[in-house]
Amino acid sequence: MEETEPLEKTVPASQSLSSFEMGRDDVNVVCSYGKISIWFGRQTPEVVVGKVLIGISSVDRTAVHEMDIVCPFEKITEYESYGYTLVSYAKCSQGYRATFQISFNNNKALFHLAEHILQKLKTSDMNMDVYWTGDDSDITKLSEQLKDINGWNIKEINYKENSGKDK
Repeated sequence: MEETEPLEKTVPASQSLSSFEMGRDDVNVVCSYGKISIWFGRQTPEVVVGKVLIGISSVDRTAVHEMDIVCPFEKITEYESYGYTLVSYAKCSQGYRATFQISFNNNKALFHLAEHILQKLKTSDMNMDVYWTGDDSDITKLSEQLKDINGWNIKEINYKENSGKDK
């Protein structure tokens, strides 16, 4: 098994990250300030989906994912019972379009989100955004949380441009 350098040695302390991309062939995670973009490929194993969600939750319990669901009105309360927080809803031709926030500090909601992702992966790849308050140190922590996933690699690191005084 190949040893990788700790992220602290990879990211110079003098530079601020713009984005940090990591993952493997079947999952890609791009972290930036304010957002984590995740792509899950159809072949992503259940355990990897779980480790990614739990990893984010352990680094930033205030992280949230927003999801739109079209369903009958009666199903809205069912989603709320999963720990989803109803943000808005409106009548549409197929029933109701409900927007929910799924908080990463709610284990029940996170479990149901993982189930939703796994259902979706049966038919197609899935992209999702998670909103967080992460900074360089949180990105470092998340990288450390996920590095034990088999085949996990750092793919690309982008730094913020310097303000231009030392050209």
